[in-house]
Amino acid sequence: MMLFTGGTVVTMDPQIGDLERGDVLVRGDQIVAVGSELRAHPEAAGASVIDTTGRIVSPGFVDTHRHAWEAQLRRSIPDVNDLGEYVMSTLARIAPAYTPQDMYVGTRLAALTALDAGITTLLDFSHNSRTTLHSDAAIQALVDTGIRGVHASMGPHFGEWDRQWPDDLTRLHAMYDGANDGLVSLRLAALATDEIAGPALAYGRELAAVARDLGIGVSVDAVFGAPSSAAIMRWAADGLLNPDLTLIHATGLTPDAWRAMGDAGVTVSLAPTSDAQIGLETAVPAIDEALGVGIRPGLSIDVEVALARDMFTQMRALHAIQRMRAVHGAYGTDTVPHRITTRDVLDFATLQGARTNGLGDVTGSLTPGKQADLLVVNAGDVNTMPLNDAVGTLVLGADARNIETVVVAGRVRKADGRLVGVDVDTLRGEVTASRDAILKVAE
Repeated sequence: MMLFTGGTVVTMDPQIGDLERGDVLVRGDQIVAVGSELRAHPEAAGASVIDTTGRIVSPGFVDTHRHAWEAQLRRSIPDVNDLGEYVMSTLARIAPAYTPQDMYVGTRLAALTALDAGITTLLDFSHNSRTTLHSDAAIQALVDTGIRGVHASMGPHFGEWDRQWPDDLTRLHAMYDGANDGLVSLRLAALATDEIAGPALAYGRELAAVARDLGIGVSVDAVFGAPSSAAIMRWAADGLLNPDLTLIHATGLTPDAWRAMGDAGVTVSLAPTSDAQIGLETAVPAIDEALGVGIRPGLSIDVEVALARDMFTQMRALHAIQRMRAVHGAYGTDTVPHRITTRDVLDFATLQGARTNGLGDVTGSLTPGKQADLLVVNAGDVNTMPLNDAVGTLVLGADARNIETVVVAGRVRKADGRLVGVDVDTLRGEVTASRDAILKVAE
């Protein structure tokens, strides 16, 4: 039992709201109660008491799409010019050089980095599944870090591979779905069209049937432009749009495609810095389009080879871009711009992210009965003091250094500002050796 007491509690549960001074009681892997003065709660007897005075207690962030295996190459192409340059440099040249051990090292590094920055749930869009061993290594890395990991498996774009995907999903589902005390879950990963890597990786009736037979969701990447819009309309006609389907990016889509998505209740994963920095289709994160059809999206990191690795950056980028776009569109007119709020982007980064990953009933808010995935953020540090607005501080003021504690399913993964049980010197050696070996093979 753990009792977090005395802090400002941002629950992201609309029924509970925020508590200026409140408590969160955790038993095992679950949240038992959220309220004031819970020391008197019948189940609080004998609980470890964590004083969170001067701190913010919030849900952990949820990343809905990251290619975790690439982490050894983070910031290797920081000024990438377009999607084609990323595809050819990373997916065509670098990816075929990865061994299963490299998959493990990269995925573990990404997951530990996520935990350090307050991301308690990570969807790993693992599109370098060259062999069964590559997939096993990626999943094992999620298990070993203790993150709530969603392994979304897809075959690679280029190079030699065993062609075991998607058939191997049956084995992966039997072995790993629900592994690590329920922290691991599986999804099928696919591309929107056959433009980049051919028809085998493109979502359609065959892949939809695989996911349906296994009872898992589907995450579709590279959803942009006219070709993806046409694909969405085909999926709608074939009955393949549903709430278990997540469409990633969704930039430059037609109004008809958006209406079909809204009508079907699909979920959307936005990658704010990816769209803007790499310049994907319109280069504008499709937040207004999503909200316009009733879709509240999740947020994602995407590729660390070119982008920032934390959810704070994604929230701030989306908040600034949408508000700039809204005011710009209304400038010189009598129209009142519709601007999203800091609470909106925090909702996207937590509760809506969980829903996008198919885990809305499990995590994403501090709700009794849900899993105890939470953060303790110091609101008295030089960059967060004084605490005037907790949501504003989380979105606009805080960063990874202010996160003192990270809890996943009731287990402390970061304490006193440091990852628990991680030898950073050893990690650094493994990561560097893996990177050097990959680059040598890829020369």
